[in-house]
Amino acid sequence: MNYKLLGKILGKIMILEGVLMVAPLIVSLIYKEFSTDTIVSYGIGGADIRYGGIRYILAFIIPIVALTSIGFLLQIPKPQRKSLYQKEGFALVALVWIVMALFGAIPFVINGDIPNYIDACFEITSGFTTTGASIIDDITAMSHSTLFWRSFSHWIGGMGILVFVLIFIPESKDGSAMHLLRAESPGPQVGKIVSKMRATARILYLIYLGLTVLEIAILMCAPIVDFSATDALGIDYRGERFFHALLTSFGSAGTGGFGFIPNSMEFFTPFAQYTISIFLLLFGCNFTLYYLILIGKIKDVLRSEELKTYIFMVIGAVAIVFVNLLTTLEKLDFASGEQSFRHALFQVASIITTTGFTTQNFDLWPMLSKSVLVILMFTGAMAGSTAGGIKTSRLVIAFKGLYINIRKLINPRYVPKAKFEGKSLEEKTTNDVFSFITLYFFIIIGVTFILSFDSSVGEGHGFFSNFSSALACISNIGPGFEAVGPYLSFSSYNWLSKIVLTFTMLIGRLEILPILILFSPRTWKKR
Repeated sequence: MNYKLLGKILGKIMILEGVLMVAPLIVSLIYKEFSTDTIVSYGIGGADIRYGGIRYILAFIIPIVALTSIGFLLQIPKPQRKSLYQKEGFALVALVWIVMALFGAIPFVINGDIPNYIDACFEITSGFTTTGASIIDDITAMSHSTLFWRSFSHWIGGMGILVFVLIFIPESKDGSAMHLLRAESPGPQVGKIVSKMRATARILYLIYLGLTVLEIAILMCAPIVDFSATDALGIDYRGERFFHALLTSFGSAGTGGFGFIPNSMEFFTPFAQYTISIFLLLFGCNFTLYYLILIGKIKDVLRSEELKTYIFMVIGAVAIVFVNLLTTLEKLDFASGEQSFRHALFQVASIITTTGFTTQNFDLWPMLSKSVLVILMFTGAMAGSTAGGIKTSRLVIAFKGLYINIRKLINPRYVPKAKFEGKSLEEKTTNDVFSFITLYFFIIIGVTFILSFDSSVGEGHGFFSNFSSALACISNIGPGFEAVGPYLSFSSYNWLSKIVLTFTMLIGRLEILPILILFSPRTWKKR
């Protein structure tokens, strides 16, 4: 194991995280949080502790100093070997994400917004993994800097922190950078879109940044929040359009899902809801397709088998949910068919891209609509996007693999001729997909079983609550059903369940293997 090189790259990541924390620190200064006091209840004998406003500043200064100091110290040792084996790359990726979460949670504890460190780790891991599951019951009690850091973590984790660092890692002939990209990028097939790894990383991030800026610009064209609805709640959000546009775009780009006003996006204007729906679907597409569009290869994009399947799934799901909601207008208190269509489009876009934003409490929807959403929780969007789930490409490959196996049973002499995206489908690729899906379901079953031991939850946490919690976390969706529905949180679980769900989110974001390799004793044994 090349410990010095692992430490060197980990150190760079820590320095980068420290630099990124400057952004919420600036937000804290802009909103003058240093001039306010916060009362935090620790639940110990009913004791309350008053936090001075300076803690909002220290909440980011302390981890910034710690991260940069440790990061620079890790740069001192000089590695003899400047390359990484595949297992080292996978282990490093998992280690990086865990370290980022451990340090990223510190601001929440220091400023008192989330005083329990396990809860804070759950929250920031949910942010970095773009899950959007939350333990916060009252979002209005959170400071602006906390709201910003939560949503900004979606944007950081969406494309992948190591993809960004690859821009600065020297190109190597042994494929070290590719090992990191494959470990962190979602989907069964990951490769360079141009000959140089650095150039690939730059292109991916420029597309990512460009779409984010475009969404911010469009959202700024009209009111985002329906003030008549929020005024009725006694909350004034006037003057915060740019802040809301930023947080919304961070969540959309990373396909995260943290809400920053009550009831997620129920109180957003129709214009904002339609805009977000469209951008969610765009961020659910493979970013390689955008590169092909930029270089003029439109025909290659239109021939994409995965894209066609993705569009078919979206149209089919929206149609089914829309018709189902349309037939129950009175029961759901929808004013019109347009409202039914808008909520159907938004929720399908949010769930298939594993974002988790909501405009309605879909837990109250008819069973058919909820069944469609559960299926979409499994499928996810396209590989090479910022979405979670199994991925559309894996589903296409799995169905083709099943078809081949059935044909072989019928006719042992049958020679497979299946293709995917214009290339022959290799048996190894099919087997890898079957293995991933099998592990995926085993983990859901295992996590659901562990959650059933949680004696701290009430009667509301039945099997479907625990099952949807496991599914929502491994697919990086956020909200589940029943006790963890769209307008509820994960706060009722005990500390052990939260730790299990935290690792489940990491397993889902890194697609299982990096976490398994990190904790495998064989990884760390000397040859």
